[in-house]
Amino acid sequence: MNILDFFKNKKKCHHEKVTASKDICYCPDCGELIENRWYITRCCCCGIKLKAIVKNGTVIPEEKYCHNCGDTKFKVELVPKINFIDINYAVLVKTIIEPQVDELTQSWLDRTEYHNQKLLTQT
Repeated sequence: MNILDFFKNKKKCHHEKVTASKDICYCPDCGELIENRWYITRCCCCGIKLKAIVKNGTVIPEEKYCHNCGDTKFKVELVPKINFIDINYAVLVKTIIEPQVDELTQSWLDRTEYHNQKLLTQT
């Protein structure tokens, strides 16, 4: 395996054409169903909002310490609907929704019709 083969097939769609104004839509580049989710981070000690960033696929606060109390612990909250007050603290994560198959199609073979058949005799 060549070292260039490792970097060749790592093209991943980042869904740039999916706008933040829609909650759920299809990506025009890859065709996946994308849901826009907004997250904010809060200090566990005092509950103040901290500016959130996405690092290695996880939502974390931008600063390591709370600027109000100095605590390092935080919690991540999913915001159901973004408003203009939280927009400075929130981060947008575009997640792929896998389709769920709720309907199944089944077919049966009636074995009684084939049970009574006899072999043809050769003459």
